[in-house]
Amino acid sequence: MIGRFHIGYPGFTLDVDLSMSETGITALFGPSGSGKTTILRCMAGLERPREGFLSVAGEVWQDERRGIFLPTHKRPLGLVFQEASLFPHLSVRENLRYGMKRAGNSEGFEAMLDLLGIHPLLDRAPGSLSGGERQRVAIARALLTRPRLLLMDEPLAALDMKRKLEILPYLERLRDELSIPVLYVSHSLDEVARLAGHLVLIENGRVTASGSLTSILARPDLAAAFAGETGAVLETTVVEREADGLTRLEFPGGKLYIAGDAHAPGKRLRCRIHASDVSLSLSAHTDTSILNTLPATVAAVAEADTPGHVLVQLQLMDGETLLLARVTERSRQALTIAPGLTVIAQVKSVAILR
Repeated sequence: MIGRFHIGYPGFTLDVDLSMSETGITALFGPSGSGKTTILRCMAGLERPREGFLSVAGEVWQDERRGIFLPTHKRPLGLVFQEASLFPHLSVRENLRYGMKRAGNSEGFEAMLDLLGIHPLLDRAPGSLSGGERQRVAIARALLTRPRLLLMDEPLAALDMKRKLEILPYLERLRDELSIPVLYVSHSLDEVARLAGHLVLIENGRVTASGSLTSILARPDLAAAFAGETGAVLETTVVEREADGLTRLEFPGGKLYIAGDAHAPGKRLRCRIHASDVSLSLSAHTDTSILNTLPATVAAVAEADTPGHVLVQLQLMDGETLLLARVTERSRQALTIAPGLTVIAQVKSVAILR
């Protein structure tokens, strides 16, 4: 999927060139006012820039140089906004049927109910649903139109933490099972780190970085974009739940122990490790409470966004997995940390997010 848009407003100009995966979730991440929603509106055909191009799965939806512009109602896409915008006078079942009517068939209806856990809600009115339930119905309605692209604009922003935690597992299932591209707009790094496979950083109407989620999050030069939440994401596999309640995970760069988990062996589990939760030593220790010790090589060192701190990019022993550590400049000097140095990265089990 390729999109190029240039549009000017008083005091703000959007000028972006995007290349995104044809499947999975691509997240647009950046501060409020950076242009994320404007990009989504351009893709939906709700904004028409003078200079615009959009190709989805090889089909050109917009090319201003050739006079091509499909209006929104002719673009095979689904839209999900902060508010569910369900028809209040219709039941959940009738709201979903509206989506099927647009698609012209009912194929996939039962599968969608299962995917988003909507069966118990079918006969209820939208006004009786929680915020998370309404969003699940809105997502199902959008997908039942059989779109070739799903656009989601801050879909969890209006929900409290409890409701976000309720709906995130369903979004993870969508990520794993959908065969269409999803563009997910958010300024929540927690959501992005949990859901996205590809990450595009937006600032002041420009793309500042674009690539796989794991590679972008592990770049020390981009720390300022994440406002103190700098860290890395590891894709792991659950191996076993051990007798003392710890769960052992494995990934190409080593193994991790986390404090308890209900997932069955073989389950893929995405773990996020803040740079501030990673300490470094020059040799392995046995007289420590830290269970996760990962041999690594220093790949890069950069100034952090906090005076007196540095960010250390670590390459684990598989040569591909990246981790970040935030340490003080004094510690860097004491350990003579520099590219090429072999170190031990230490991570507390209770600090790993998943």
